[in-house]
Amino acid sequence: MSGSGTTPGDDPLQTAVWRLRSRACWADAAALLRPDTPASALQRAALLVERCLYTEQGWQEAEDGLRTAEAMAHSDEERGAAACERGQLAYAATLHTVRDRADEARAALGRAAALIPPGAPGRALLDFRRGLLAENLTLSPQAARAAYRRAHAGATAHSDPLLLSFTWRHLAGLALREGELAEARHGFAESLRIREELGYLVGTAPALVSLADAEAEPEASRLREEARRLFRLLGGVPTWLGRELAPPAPPAATA
Repeated sequence: MSGSGTTPGDDPLQTAVWRLRSRACWADAAALLRPDTPASALQRAALLVERCLYTEQGWQEAEDGLRTAEAMAHSDEERGAAACERGQLAYAATLHTVRDRADEARAALGRAAALIPPGAPGRALLDFRRGLLAENLTLSPQAARAAYRRAHAGATAHSDPLLLSFTWRHLAGLALREGELAEARHGFAESLRIREELGYLVGTAPALVSLADAEAEPEASRLREEARRLFRLLGGVPTWLGRELAPPAPPAATA
């Protein structure tokens, strides 16, 4: 997950980029951006990094895009934002077992934390990504919860609804693990509502599956079926969702 998911003003370029991104067309969205400024180079790199996380493909293109963004960064915040994307790419590679880059992810996000001041718009995204590392690589739910809460507060302060949809979902996931069903259901429902309002299609199926995990039947099955429909519509993206949506194996035959 990268960026805010909002379109500044009525910029037709940003509107087109968002529409493509939200429909899992990251390469097409990146092709619209000329990496001739630090901001456009970073946005292009972020799109390519996000594609890796959702599709498990395009690793070299993301590396190339990141190098361009890193070379063009001049201010501390620009360098910090590029380091944040570097950390996310290393996290994605580790998560998908392409290569263990956990140490690189931690170092890059630590570097980003030293460069992006507290309260800056990019800090909330950085906090969220540090939460991902804590939850999924370090296996420290307490540290993850603290990071997600900081990210949630920052996303609220900077009116970043897409990031809020992620913080709601991950905080709800931690609540579900602890058996707090009402809290989990509320968080998952908020995440789904925001994604549907934004038209963030590629993130809607995962939100439906998460909410299904906190619901009773028959609502849980209805939500999963809707998620399957969207998953097929997007050509099997995000790839990792396929494992969660696979039908249960039939019982083994007995003699």
